[in-house]
Amino acid sequence: KQIRAAEQEGGLVRWLKRKDTGLLTWGLAHPKMVLTVTGLLFALAASLVPFFGTEFLPPFNEGSLTVNFSAPAGTSLTESNKLGTLGEEQILKLPEVAYTARRTGRAELDEHAESVNNSEIEVAFKTEQELKQVGKKMRSREEILTDLRQRLALITGVNVNIGQPISHRLDHLLSGVRAQVAIKVFGNDLLELRRYANEIRTAAGAVPGVVDLQVEKQVQIPQLLVRPRDAALRAYGLERGQVVSTLETLFQGDVVSQMLDGQKRFDLIVKLPEAQRNDIATIAQTRIETPSGALIPVSQVADVSYEPGPNTVNHENTQRRITISMNVAGRDLGSTVKEVQTRINQRVKLPAGYYLTYGGQFESQQSASQKILWLSLFSLAGIFLVLFSHFKSSYMVGQIMLNIPLALIGSVVAVLLTGGTFSIASLVGFITLTGIASRNGIMMISHYIHLVEHEGEQFSKEMIIRGSLERLVPVLMTALVAALALVPLTLAKDAPGKEILYPVATVILGGLLSSTFLDIVVTPVVFWLFGAKALAQYQRGHHEVSLDAHPQELDAQPLTPQADLNPVSSAG
Repeated sequence: KQIRAAEQEGGLVRWLKRKDTGLLTWGLAHPKMVLTVTGLLFALAASLVPFFGTEFLPPFNEGSLTVNFSAPAGTSLTESNKLGTLGEEQILKLPEVAYTARRTGRAELDEHAESVNNSEIEVAFKTEQELKQVGKKMRSREEILTDLRQRLALITGVNVNIGQPISHRLDHLLSGVRAQVAIKVFGNDLLELRRYANEIRTAAGAVPGVVDLQVEKQVQIPQLLVRPRDAALRAYGLERGQVVSTLETLFQGDVVSQMLDGQKRFDLIVKLPEAQRNDIATIAQTRIETPSGALIPVSQVADVSYEPGPNTVNHENTQRRITISMNVAGRDLGSTVKEVQTRINQRVKLPAGYYLTYGGQFESQQSASQKILWLSLFSLAGIFLVLFSHFKSSYMVGQIMLNIPLALIGSVVAVLLTGGTFSIASLVGFITLTGIASRNGIMMISHYIHLVEHEGEQFSKEMIIRGSLERLVPVLMTALVAALALVPLTLAKDAPGKEILYPVATVILGGLLSSTFLDIVVTPVVFWLFGAKALAQYQRGHHEVSLDAHPQELDAQPLTPQADLNPVSSAG
């Protein structure tokens, strides 16, 4: 059979088997050298991992941009419109830009209401064919963003944040800020928060790769303060809450009824005319009623004045906070944020009661990495239990799972060749690879067991070489089919829609190649060194199972001589 099968094999297969025979013969004769080289390769790959950059998700290529303009609080709609127009003119100077669309402010009833000092510009790009028609060439995304930031930096007095539509919304969901990283400073005094935020901004701005750095807009605006005097209130028999409620109705208004116009409803609000609500002298002379029915001016029971105050006070978890936001360009997110943390710790000293947190993609990346680490441990434990339930040998399972570190070697090389940055997508590829890599070991070792159990082979080098050669083609075919399926995902790295699939595919493809080629020689060598113990353990485990599965064989009936079964015929 083997001779006929060999005659039917193609020339390529016969050539591969001849080469594999020589490799196996050499490897089985030098097992220590094979394992030493493999161990060094694994140690080298593992030592490179801490030096790789990290990020939450790979950079998206959505084919468009979202540019946020933020002018100082209190900027009128007319001025915001002028600034937005200037921004659009600078953006349209880029040859790759097809058109822009801008929205300044958002309605109060909108789910994401924005004041008129904030503008959002959507930027659409031309296709490569359109640029070729005018003799232009499409630049890389990084070159376009660098040029755009330089042009928008000419517009003073506004904070600019450049992102992409989906990325911006993901960042907003993660941290409440339309930026990759949000540094939140918590404390009690708003002026101190502002001062520390500016110090943090200065420290972070010195870190290479930090762009679109800005402090949350917060300015001092005049505010009307009415402070009731307790002694005067008691003299007139008034209560503080009653006075505050009356003043709120007079100046802010109170809904007393509704008017119907067909299907429409309109609130009927009672308050003073606008002229009496804007002049401080008129406000001080506004009359309120006492319990005795007399009307007295507000100035008799309260101090009325204009004082500067912040235009907005933001709280999170019942604490006041101010946010510093930034994006990262030209380097990975993880190393950039770590350098920012180091600079801030060295230059900014926060007193007791003040602290800061890092949110956005950096926080999500750390949380997801820890979760994936625990899930990968559960995955390895699950693979071990499944294999042990079949082979009943820890030695056998260990040799099969040896393919996992072999796959790590190729995965690390693949990440190194494609930029040297780990993302959550890369980690997902590693977990997927653990199951795929174990398959080759199962195919090889299960065939060794088959040769010993069913074909009368003895444990020897000849048996290992025969089993390896007979499994060479299936191993290479399954690996080749999987690799060919992944190749389309590794092409056109920057194509829209492939950003997350690309790192997954490259990690699996690199690990699949290294585990397959190393498995051809490493698995036979390891089986030669430890296979005898593994086979003995395997046979003991399956022998015990077979006895437990057929207990009737232990309780067989006693043997009866044939003569005793036929007494009549024996007597005759």
